[in-house]
Amino acid sequence: MYVRGVGPRVAALLEAKGIRTAEDLLYHLPFRYEDRQHPRALDELKAGETASVIGEIRSAGLVRTKRQPIFEIALGQGAFTIKCMWFNGGYLQGRLRAGQTIALFGRIEASRSSRNLKMIQPQFELLPEAGSDDMTRLLEVGRMTPVYESLGGAQLASRWQRKVIFQLLEGIRGNVPECLPEAMLKRHGLPERERALAETHFPPEGTPANELELARTAAQRRLIFEELFFLELGLELKRRRSREQRGIAFQATDAAREAIREILPFHPTAAQKRALGEIVSDMREAHPMRRLLQGDVGSGKTIVALQAMVVAMENGYQAAMMAPTEILATQHYLAARKLLGKRRYRIALLTGSVEADAKRSLRRQMEQGEVQLVIGTHALIEENVEFARLGLVVVDEQHRFGVMQRFRLMKKPNEAEPDVLVMTATPIPRTLALTLYGDLDTSVLDDLPPGRTPITTRRVGSDRADEVWEFVRGQVTAGRQAYLVYPVIEGTKDDQQELDFARDESAAEPKQETAVKQAEGRRAATLFAAAMAATAEAKMELRSATEMYERLRVGPFAGLRVGLLHGRLNADEKEVVMRRFQRGETDVLVATTVVEVGVDVPNATVMVVDHAERFGLAQLHQLRGRVGRGSAKSYCILMTGERVSTEAEQRLEAMVATQNGFELAELDLKMRGPGEFFGTRQAGLPGFRVVNLIRDKELLELAKQEAAKFVTAPDPEVTELERRRVWDHLKQNWQRRYGLMEAG
Repeated sequence: MYVRGVGPRVAALLEAKGIRTAEDLLYHLPFRYEDRQHPRALDELKAGETASVIGEIRSAGLVRTKRQPIFEIALGQGAFTIKCMWFNGGYLQGRLRAGQTIALFGRIEASRSSRNLKMIQPQFELLPEAGSDDMTRLLEVGRMTPVYESLGGAQLASRWQRKVIFQLLEGIRGNVPECLPEAMLKRHGLPERERALAETHFPPEGTPANELELARTAAQRRLIFEELFFLELGLELKRRRSREQRGIAFQATDAAREAIREILPFHPTAAQKRALGEIVSDMREAHPMRRLLQGDVGSGKTIVALQAMVVAMENGYQAAMMAPTEILATQHYLAARKLLGKRRYRIALLTGSVEADAKRSLRRQMEQGEVQLVIGTHALIEENVEFARLGLVVVDEQHRFGVMQRFRLMKKPNEAEPDVLVMTATPIPRTLALTLYGDLDTSVLDDLPPGRTPITTRRVGSDRADEVWEFVRGQVTAGRQAYLVYPVIEGTKDDQQELDFARDESAAEPKQETAVKQAEGRRAATLFAAAMAATAEAKMELRSATEMYERLRVGPFAGLRVGLLHGRLNADEKEVVMRRFQRGETDVLVATTVVEVGVDVPNATVMVVDHAERFGLAQLHQLRGRVGRGSAKSYCILMTGERVSTEAEQRLEAMVATQNGFELAELDLKMRGPGEFFGTRQAGLPGFRVVNLIRDKELLELAKQEAAKFVTAPDPEVTELERRRVWDHLKQNWQRRYGLMEAG
């Protein structure tokens, strides 16, 4: 439809921001509100509080200092003034002038040089002049005023958005189609869609400010519930459709049971028995299994997956296991050969580094059914890779693959669709599991195999490095082995793949704009500044793996067998280094985060992570999980640099306080936000327009219940017309945004 104020040029700018329709614009919601009904008076402000103030600019100008230019204004109300400052504020010169009326929002701070207060880097908006048209003034002052993320510089800033969205709402009044059943809305006290949109953009008088900020008004809850309901409905539909697909009804034969008993190296835990029972039960069904096997570091997921693959192979089918790295794929391959050695299975390894001739030969054997179990990397999903009778697909560390990669491997069979088992050692909070893996049934390994010992975690500064090296040497003398992990391979180069930590969890980045818009708009400027500081800090000199390898092997570890492992080694070199460490031929392995997953050396009892402040919680927890795999007492030492941020302090304190991966995952989600927990695009997490998964847990559970009920047990109070509207809305809107209908 035509929207006043949106011509071809503006439409192009909006499309670049993902806004293609009038509906998209209506769902571009305010990220905060300013109370311009009763703005704070300057004489009642106190240092330390955050406030919204309106006043006249008494003076404005650029102050040049040795470090950077600072733009300053004096904001006045009657006899009172407050100083406001913007660092590197040259861009404001000429834009803010004496005599203008301005609204400011920010933290009030004490001024060292006088008794007056000041605001540093406040968010601001120029208010309309007294002669402005009535509608503009109506939207700007005397109300709870919505503040929007800019859609394209000053031209498409909040004031433009307020005016256009208000006109749009007026133009479609009475014509906004409802997409949720009336009975469902009444059941949960939610308003109809049109009212919810209008009151979220322009809250009526008397709306509590705290409810608006927490997104807990009835109007906001309605829009959040709507988005979550259609997400869960799409996932429920995918689950139902997968059950309608023709799968393979595996038989739990005596031969399969005997083979499973043979490969068990220890008595299984209760959780492993339960998980295997759930998996085998799924495999016996005539529709494809879609199951997530979730377990903390060292909980024994690989053994359970191998048992499931044995069931498939004993039924005459092939099994495939896809891992994110060659090191992890090789680790699984060697473990499978060792554990399945008594059986006459043909097991193969397919990775990108396999030579072309060998790869062609292996592909031919797979296509002809001569190989029963193939373990590999992304090479498994290449177009020219085919199977004779693929029955089971296991995807390890699923969050490191794109969602469509899982589907491409699922679609490789020649007859029925294979069963799929997705594994992850990264504990996933329930809120994320319901969205990332809402189409999968879940099995959780919530205890550790016998023989595993608690890991003592300590944090020390780099000034105590000599004590750490002495401790490591003592452990080696006692017959143990140790890991030393560094954030970079050498120097501070930008192209090192191990620098993932800098983009990963240690700082919020500009790419978090969506999450900021949804829930943390007031922190936007702070987050951006933190990101810039983190980027600069990442280029500072860090102790690197190669540098410390050279220094330690001729210094504190002289006489010990020291190895070096990092991402620039080719696959053969990595395998040689790892095999030496696994066989006990290397005492100390200096490495980067390539050892984060999949390395199993029971004799290793010490994990030293240098520059631990630079790693995220998930990485630190995974690294710690490399030790404690045998019966000897194990240690994780987190050694920090000189400067540790507040966020890094929280991560380090959490690591020392608990080894519970699910507790750490919940904290990680709160600290980083859902978009950054795995990396939105990589993990397949939807780009929500309204929802914040941390804030909206309760509504997510409610939406899931309602979606399941809508699909499986139709409500007699819902008319056929309403049901049709729900399905039409899902198809038209969610297929366009997420492809949920296509993936079913």
